[in-house]
Amino acid sequence: MKAARLHAYHEPLALDERDEPRAVGPLDVVVRIGAAGLCRTDLHIQEGQWAEKSGVTLPYTLGHENAGWIHEVGSAVTNVEVGDTVIVHPFITCGLCRACRRGDDMHCATGSFPGIDRDGGFADFLLTSARSVIKLDPSLEPKDVAALADAGLTAIHAVKKARPVLDPGTRTVVIGAGGLGHIGIQCLAAMTPTEIVVLDPSEAALDIAREVGADHTVKVDGSHVDTVLQLTSGLGAEVILDFVGEQGAVEDGIAMLQDGGFYHVIGYGQNLDIPTIDIISREISFIGDLVGTYTDLQDLMTLTAQGKVHLRTSTYPLDAINDAIADLDEGRLHGRGILLPAGAG
Repeated sequence: MKAARLHAYHEPLALDERDEPRAVGPLDVVVRIGAAGLCRTDLHIQEGQWAEKSGVTLPYTLGHENAGWIHEVGSAVTNVEVGDTVIVHPFITCGLCRACRRGDDMHCATGSFPGIDRDGGFADFLLTSARSVIKLDPSLEPKDVAALADAGLTAIHAVKKARPVLDPGTRTVVIGAGGLGHIGIQCLAAMTPTEIVVLDPSEAALDIAREVGADHTVKVDGSHVDTVLQLTSGLGAEVILDFVGEQGAVEDGIAMLQDGGFYHVIGYGQNLDIPTIDIISREISFIGDLVGTYTDLQDLMTLTAQGKVHLRTSTYPLDAINDAIADLDEGRLHGRGILLPAGAG
């Protein structure tokens, strides 16, 4: 099979010929990839930011947002059959540890993360687990939902964590209306009564934000913090969902946060630098948001099948992986980039 693999940090990916994975273990599942989403984390992996965290040995195959069709199953698999259309939860979990037992499967004690610490889905086939696959509604196709396996899953996870404080009359500021942000806006609109204020430097991204549920859009132009404070009666927002996490977004977000508010860190790239006395005196909370749980992904697939969440995508053949990465890195890609193996489109 063909696989897009990272051989050296800071270098383009190479399209290699690899053996197809096999379902050897009783709960193994092999998915024929129909579509794989391109994520900014893939850029960070290429840049070496995950080298120590993942412990992976190069070369390996990237790609952690995957959907396709069941190709082969292990002897004990009962929840899916060959030919089923599925989306793949990005984490492979044991189901037995304390975290899994309480439904917090993204903190599985022995879990693994295809595309991060083992071979992922920028390939024709992916080896995963029966615990990681969700059958899709017949109305959904892999290319239309693949990026929801991480980008959408992360967005809905953050919204569900913020939801308990988002009563009618509250305001939520969404920083970044790109690949993750435009999904987060839709989840907020579908799941909460909060007033949604969206910031982005791109007029095109703000146009999308308005289309998918933003109540107010603010262009990042140097006066955006003051504009948001005006929209919030000078108090700031109860919740910040920061889908950027770099290039000054954090400082802006803290300035737009209401005292007693909650700052959700979703995008990353810079350090959080705030005096502890400010955290105490303003009684503000910073919350990290990793990719969501299996049930979060089930909920997201329900919203998608109901037409309440839509992905904005641009598709590329798998052999154009480095073009897609360049488009994402240089800001030419709006929405999510979707990679299609040969014959999968």
